[in-house]
Amino acid sequence: MSISRKLKIRSNLIEKMSKSLKLKIPSLIDNIRIVESFIDHARETFNFNDDIYGNIMIAVTESVNNAIVHGNQNDKNKNVHLELVVDENNVNFLVRDEGKGFDYSKLPDPTSPENIDTPGGRGIFLIKHLADEVKFKENGSEIKMIFYMNA
Repeated sequence: MSISRKLKIRSNLIEKMSKSLKLKIPSLIDNIRIVESFIDHARETFNFNDDIYGNIMIAVTESVNNAIVHGNQNDKNKNVHLELVVDENNVNFLVRDEGKGFDYSKLPDPTSPENIDTPGGRGIFLIKHLADEVKFKENGSEIKMIFYMNA
């Protein structure tokens, strides 16, 4: 059974109980495609619009990539947990890794002249500009991204 089919069956059951979906993937970069399918399926299931779809796809896949690479240190024995909750006004994504976290308050500004040529540090910057709200929890091992549906 395909991943998309499994997600569709599972979401139909979950949707009857609430407007949420969950996904757990091993920390392998190749699993980003599963996350993309998850987002596409969520878009169909919950009908969020084209205006936020692109922002969601980029921000969520970037945060999952960060969780795999930085949080879980590419350890395939550690998982990335993705949860989607849709309410009347918002699409909320929660991404959690099994790493130690990081100090998100001390991230350098990647747009400042001294950091322009420095690799890294652009993912969180991008996420903060694509999501309407971003909240870090659990010492940085969890990120919540909120996208307004009626903005």
